[in-house]
Amino acid sequence: MSSLSLFLNRGDKEYSWKSGRKVESSSTFTVNKLGASQSGMSALDNHLFNLKFAAKELQRNSKRCDKQEKEEKEKVTTALKKGNREVAQVHAENAIRKKNESLNYLRMSARIDAVAARVQTAATQKRVTQSMSGVVKSMESALKSMNLEKVQNLMDRFEKDFEDLDVQSATMEGSMSATTTLNAPQHQVEALIQEAADKAGLEIGQELPTADTSSIGTKTSTAVGENDELSKRLAALRQM
Repeated sequence: MSSLSLFLNRGDKEYSWKSGRKVESSSTFTVNKLGASQSGMSALDNHLFNLKFAAKELQRNSKRCDKQEKEEKEKVTTALKKGNREVAQVHAENAIRKKNESLNYLRMSARIDAVAARVQTAATQKRVTQSMSGVVKSMESALKSMNLEKVQNLMDRFEKDFEDLDVQSATMEGSMSATTTLNAPQHQVEALIQEAADKAGLEIGQELPTADTSSIGTKTSTAVGENDELSKRLAALRQM
């Protein structure tokens, strides 16, 4: 079942199912799976509510992925400081994946917002149409009585209704954006590793902490020197 809430009305109580849990609610407003109307709301208004709720849910998921991406980046830096390049690459891949998930959630949220804007425009147009119908009838009555003040007020209402439509249309158009698929190629992983190394003051391939081999080299050279000295002594003994 989706993480979105599902409300059902049963008698004088409402029950909410979310993530498999049933919660008793005393709310007077309920929305079922298909956005059934209650409390006098129209079907369009209920659909609009459900769409906005879904968009906010996706935005919360996006923020959660952003937080996880930040945690993975910190793990990349920690792994680089320890000189473990393979572990750093794993965390870098995780960070890129979380970044892509966050972007995908945001894109889907934007698309739902766009649909919600269209639904809101339709609902507004329906209300405006009804309002305009009433304004026209009132205007006809005012014109018959030649009440200019009343006509002026009605014209102001008429223009305001059209302005509301313009605002709704602009909001809908502004929320629409093209969506593209974003993958996580290797160069992004490498770029993230380099970014983490730069922040940590490290230089990839040169100053990353590595196993201490200097002592091994010193021991090897010392052993070679001791062998040479022993050979010289043996040669001197043979000549005696």
